[in-house]
Amino acid sequence: MRVSVSWLREYVDLPADLPAGDLEQALVDLGIEVDSMVDLRNTVSGPLVVGKVLEIEELTGFKKPIRFCRVDVGAANGTGEPQEIVCGARNFAQGDKVVVILPGGVLPGNFAIGARKTYGRNSAGMICSAQELGLGDDHSGIIVLPEHTPASPGDDARPLVGLDDVVLELEVTPDRGYALSLRGLARELSYALGVGFEDPARREVPGATERPAYPVEVRDPVGCDRFAARMVRGVDPTAETPDWMRQRLTVAGIRSISLPVDITNYVMLCLGQPMHAFDADRISGPLVVRRAEAGEKLTTLDGVARTLSEEDLVICDAGLPNDLAGEDAGVPISLAAVMGGETSEVLASTTNVLFEAAHWDRATIGRTARRHKLFSEAAKRWERGVDPTLPLVALEFAVQLLVTHGGGTAGDEILDIDHVRPLPAVVLPVGLPSERIGVTYSPQRVVELLEQVGCTVVRGADRLAEDPGEVGVAATGGADVLTVTPPSWRPDLTDPADLVEEVVRLDGYDRVPSVLPTAPAGRGLTWQQQRRRAVARSLAEQGYVEVLAHPFVSTELADQLGLPADDPRRPAVRVANPLSDEEPLLRTTLLGPLLGVLRRNVGRGLRDVAVYEIGAVFHPRPGVGAPPAMGVDRRPTDAEFAAADAVVPDQPRHVAVALAGDIEPAGWWGAGRPAGWADAVEAGRTVLAAAGIPADRVEVRAAEHAPWHPGRCAAFAVDGTVVGYAGELHPAVVAALELPRRTCAMELDLDALPPATLVSGPTISTFPPALIDVALVLDESVPAAEVERALAEGAGPLLEDVRLFDVYASEQLGAGRRSLAYKLTFRAPDRTLAGEEAVAARDAAVAVVAERFRATLRGA
Repeated sequence: MRVSVSWLREYVDLPADLPAGDLEQALVDLGIEVDSMVDLRNTVSGPLVVGKVLEIEELTGFKKPIRFCRVDVGAANGTGEPQEIVCGARNFAQGDKVVVILPGGVLPGNFAIGARKTYGRNSAGMICSAQELGLGDDHSGIIVLPEHTPASPGDDARPLVGLDDVVLELEVTPDRGYALSLRGLARELSYALGVGFEDPARREVPGATERPAYPVEVRDPVGCDRFAARMVRGVDPTAETPDWMRQRLTVAGIRSISLPVDITNYVMLCLGQPMHAFDADRISGPLVVRRAEAGEKLTTLDGVARTLSEEDLVICDAGLPNDLAGEDAGVPISLAAVMGGETSEVLASTTNVLFEAAHWDRATIGRTARRHKLFSEAAKRWERGVDPTLPLVALEFAVQLLVTHGGGTAGDEILDIDHVRPLPAVVLPVGLPSERIGVTYSPQRVVELLEQVGCTVVRGADRLAEDPGEVGVAATGGADVLTVTPPSWRPDLTDPADLVEEVVRLDGYDRVPSVLPTAPAGRGLTWQQQRRRAVARSLAEQGYVEVLAHPFVSTELADQLGLPADDPRRPAVRVANPLSDEEPLLRTTLLGPLLGVLRRNVGRGLRDVAVYEIGAVFHPRPGVGAPPAMGVDRRPTDAEFAAADAVVPDQPRHVAVALAGDIEPAGWWGAGRPAGWADAVEAGRTVLAAAGIPADRVEVRAAEHAPWHPGRCAAFAVDGTVVGYAGELHPAVVAALELPRRTCAMELDLDALPPATLVSGPTISTFPPALIDVALVLDESVPAAEVERALAEGAGPLLEDVRLFDVYASEQLGAGRRSLAYKLTFRAPDRTLAGEEAVAARDAAVAVVAERFRATLRGA
């Protein structure tokens, strides 16, 4: 929010000599972040003067309209002669007063102005727009000063456009909606500086009349619990917005449109109450406030045709027939609390204005703004909370401004449909602020600070029994308490913790000592943490790069991965308020987001990619209901904890890798090697070894499991239980996810692995080994790992090591047959083996393989 200090001074007695730094610090101490504080007098240097347009020559033959102007700038240019300026804007005419910066001046952004030849003419200076002067975002045309502006050509233009002020740009947190107004900021500064505050909402206002200003039916009193309206008839359609109002709106970043619309924006900035102005002559029947029907259409003031949702609140013209919603439902003419519609907007010919001020449900408006990506100034305030007592005050304020500056007659009829419920009281143990903050606050100080923000405070334990529905009663335990009723403009004060925050905020965060707690002695990492670090380290040492992918996935991912209909990875947890509507689900496998990272890197020019991630996946628990509602005023009970845990999805930790391109790069040393399914399998072996799982407990066997290629997929089993898969991805999956050909991946469930066993140190024998090679011919469908396991089983304890060193296939071996050559190492721990012992062990190993897989010795 942008606000000028001069406007603030109308409502809070800021000291005349208050340094800008002290004002900024006061706001920061109150918890209001100051993005910037700009002294507008210093933003534009050099001659910025009033000019009067004497002549305009339209230049033709260019891609865009260009005008050559002669502008009277008085004696500001040193000669008194008219200034020649080329300008592309078309919203001014001969005789208008404009703002001119002469050569030698510098605009915001260090944009220096000089004299030059352009479009075939000499141009010395610039006729300025609001954006060029740093006053707002409007660049649609230059600033045209009102005709009755008393300044003469050559006079300093800074006071006329508001460049003699200090502007604050504030970042207001989502719970502090009242601070998005001059009223709220002035009240806050009065707390911090101990100065007087003049509430702009404190004015006499008439109440509702028996005859309403306009017939209105509110069909959703939950979404709209207050709706007020008032009419002004006979407005002069040519009346202009007064200079002071236009200037304040411009500084606030709001473009001046017309007097009635500008008044609604001015009142919104002043009070914090968004309003809307209807052209009463363009409404054909009563107004109906209701929820939209799915599929209804509305073209908003920004010219966008929007398809409405059933959750959207709309204001409808019941005089227009609507076949979709019913005869008396009317046609939507406004997206309530967000933006009005084109069919009822105030035009240049409008003479009868219907002002509307209402109070809308915060959550509904916030969701509507996000759904339509329409974050208007009104929506920003509604989703943060607006004072429900303001509608009649805002109407009176707006009506008086319009009558004063636009003529017309204010109607005596006032509509006020009021279903507002007061904010509930909050019961606060009087010692809770001291207990939570660590600073001693006396009961009197707590009461004083809470009353300062407008709360009504009743002290005494006897209040406990009066209203069992009051918030925080269960936390008091019968101690001395305060029963606090928040003011209407503070809907964020709902719990004792909120009141504690107000106490420390107003008393001063600087009074809270910075004391580092003494860290208790730790017990080191858990074995699960040690395992995850060991796995991560081992993959990094193999050349994989760790990534942290978002855990959100699209609803189409399961189909893209080719998961069967009954696959347990298909059911997914849907996020209630997703960051993106395109990815509303939590991942059930790491592969989806990880492959997205790989695709993005390949798309940015990386040819060889090897990435890994260790993270949680989320599996919904079937048959669970909604989580229990738990407040922040007390610690949940064990039963509530258990009920909440029962709803939380199962979240095992997985590890996954994805690789594409070359695993070994090519260069002067020779040809490279592309990554293949065997590299993904090896990554799985690396993970299991780093996790402390002995090789003799690991089985790697052929498998068929989506999304892997059925002929190039391996399953990892530990003690007979499958814990993951690796291999080359299915070609259909590669095509669906737009991945490089032959992309490979591995995924293991770390939580499914048993704890690592205690490993004894190896016994080193000083006796020489006996080395024997065997080449076995067998079906190519037999996994090499199973052959290796059979050799080890048959050879017995003398076998120290077995290693595959050659794979061979040819027509001589026969179709579907291949040769696997192994190097066997035999050694005895207490003696030198005789040749006969090693050969006997070799023969025993070969016999087991022959019996189990019908293998034969090659060459035998």
